[in-house]
Formats: sequence, structure tokens, C-alpha cells
Amino acid sequence: MTHFQTNTRPHGTAVDVTIGEHAELLSSQLQAMSDALFPPTSRKTLRRFTSGETARLIGVSDSTLRKLSLADEGPMPHVSANGRRLYSLGQVNELRRLLAESLRGHDPRALLPHRRDNDHLQVLAVTNFKGGSGKTTTAAHLAQYLALHGYRVLAVDLDPQASLSALFGVMPEIDVKANDTLYAAIRYDDQVRPLRDVVRPTHFDGLDLVPGNLELMEFEHDTPRALASGVQGAEGIFYTRIARALDDVADQYDIVVIDCPPHLGFLTLSGLCAATAMIITVHPQMLDIASMSQFLLMTHDLLSVVREVGASLDYDFIRYLITRYEPQDAPQTKVVALLRNLFGDHVLTSPMVKSAAVSDAGLTKQTLYEIGRENLTRSTYDRAMESLDAVNREIEGLVLGGWGRALPGQTAEGDN
Repeated sequence: MTHFQTNTRPHGTAVDVTIGEHAELLSSQLQAMSDALFPPTSRKTLRRFTSGETARLIGVSDSTLRKLSLADEGPMPHVSANGRRLYSLGQVNELRRLLAESLRGHDPRALLPHRRDNDHLQVLAVTNFKGGSGKTTTAAHLAQYLALHGYRVLAVDLDPQASLSALFGVMPEIDVKANDTLYAAIRYDDQVRPLRDVVRPTHFDGLDLVPGNLELMEFEHDTPRALASGVQGAEGIFYTRIARALDDVADQYDIVVIDCPPHLGFLTLSGLCAATAMIITVHPQMLDIASMSQFLLMTHDLLSVVREVGASLDYDFIRYLITRYEPQDAPQTKVVALLRNLFGDHVLTSPMVKSAAVSDAGLTKQTLYEIGRENLTRSTYDRAMESLDAVNREIEGLVLGGWGRALPGQTAEGDN
């Protein structure tokens, strides 16, 4: 007879106790680091922009801004000790509105690029099946770039890990209370709230945030029960719920950027069904490519299922973004060539080049658009910023193409 003996291990480690201790230690350390960087009484602020930066963001000459300043028109810049004129982003946007109304010889649509009455809300889903592909970094920089260039932007943190929220200075375990995430607007019970009630401003003028935290996982647990019961609430079945939530605030924004979770659950599917475009981040290594292959197969199968039951999946564009790219790395170069050969124009022309500047900024929970050129080695900063701007400008061009418009200096069918 075989006897089975239970391994009691009297001196063993209780896994749940150890994990709990480690979680408390790490959480307290992260809180201490956060308090040192951003004391509880302070909030993240955005640096001011030089007159040259301001002119480039608006699309006018520096002399135009100088004339306005001398004529005492528009917002008055802060003048530094060395005489440099500095503008806040709020002042940049105020200048945009002023110049769009009064400056002759310029297309007001280029200075104030809000969507028109017949333009649909653009919802950009940034997604990948695998963590570490630069998804959140991409979403944060894209949302900030668009805000810097005059669009009204809503960033939605759909990832329960809430890294996007943390980048915007919102600590998910401290600053986000119960029913303060997107879950509040897509839940199935009577605690549902309008999305406008959970939207909060950020330190970027024109850029708002729907924060995330672990509460979002409740949607993954609730949806199977709602599907089984057949009662899914006035907001509809699961794949329509994020789209319906966005309808509540659609008239306030031009573009929504969704940072999707790194897995294919009900949250991601609902986000993809709400999207008008998809950006898939790709780290050019074979293991990541193999993972992406599985992601694409699963996404196709799952979206086919929701399409069969009535979901509308008409994207303006789907693009693969090469992230953390090292041009000197021969294997990576071969992977990028493979992707371009397979997918052609669906791969963005501009890759997101791996840069110490982006990593260094991330150490203090900042993006490259938040830190000044003077805070890093200028050549490193300039190379990273050139890469970021190229990627985001290309995506901006695709967004405008979805509206039948083009970037300034380009032409598009239907642009008038």
C-alpha cells in the first residue's frame, strides 16, 4: 500500500505571510521615495517653456511672440534673471486662441487644431500582450505631446497596475479612492457613476486623466457573472461599456489615449471595441515577436467573436510601433526588417529609440516632455526628443488623416 505523507516542514516559510511582509516593506519604501520627490502637500507642476519652444509649439515665429509681449497683448511671460521669456503651457494655449482669432496669414486650424463638428472623437488604444514593451511610456508621451500641440486630450489608465497614473503624479494606492477609476463608469450595479465624475485635471493644461488602480480588476470578475445572468445594465454588454462611458465626455475632448493592460481580458476587449485606432508596441527581440504573434492570434479570435454579436470594429488605423530600439544592435535591426517586410506601412516609419534620457526621467516619475534640456546631457536629450517627436508627429498625422485633414505643410484628400 502506498502511503502519502504531508510535508509539514515545521521551519518552512508561510508564503502568504512572507509576501504580505514584502508587500508592506516595498509599499512603505515606495511611499518614502514618493514623499521625498513629491511631498503630500505638493502636486506635480510642469516647467515653463522658453519663447523659442513656445513659438515652435504654436507654429509661429519668435518675433511674433515678442511683438505681442511688447504690445502688452496676450499673457505676459515670466522673465527669468537672465532675461529669458518663459511661458506656462496654459499661457501657450491662451496664445494659440489669441493668434487663431487675430493673426492674419495663418490658418487658424493649424494654430488651434481642435476637431470640427463633423470629426469623430479619436480613441487611441496603446496595447501589447507582453509587459516591458514600452506601452505606458508610449501612452504617456503621446498624450503629453498632443496636449503640448493644442489638442484637448483625455488619458485613460485601463491597467490595474496604474503606471500611467503614477507618471502623472497620482499614486494609485493613496490618491485614488474607491469608485474613482474607470470601473466606476463601467460597473454593472447601482454604484455606477458618470465618467465626468472621475476625470481629474493633470499638471498639463488641456490634458485630463482617468486614473487606475487594482479596483479595475473587479470588471474582470464581474463580467462573467453579468454574462451568465443575462442582466448587464443600462450601459449594455461588456464590449460597449467603455465606449458608452466615453460618450459622457466626448464633447470635451479631441483625442483619448487608452493605456491598455498587458493581457487580453474583458477590460482590454472593451477598450479595443471603444477605440478608433490601435497602436501596438513592439520590442524588436524574437521572444517578444513570438509573444506578439500569440497576441495577434488571440486578439483576432476574440474580436471576431464580439463582432459576430454586434460590435463595430472600424479602425482609422492600426500601427506597430518599434520601441526601445537600438540601431547598433544587429539582431534588432534584422527583426525590424522582418516586421517591415511582413507588415509594410502598418509599421510606423519612426521607431522609439532606446535612450538613457527617457530612463533617467522615469527615475523621478517624469517624462522627457516634463524635464528641461538643461537637466540632461544635451546631445542625449536632443536625440531622444527627436525620436519621440518623430513618432508622435507621425501618429498625429494619422489622427488628422482620420479626420480628412493633414499636418501643416502637407495635403490630404478632403482637407479644405
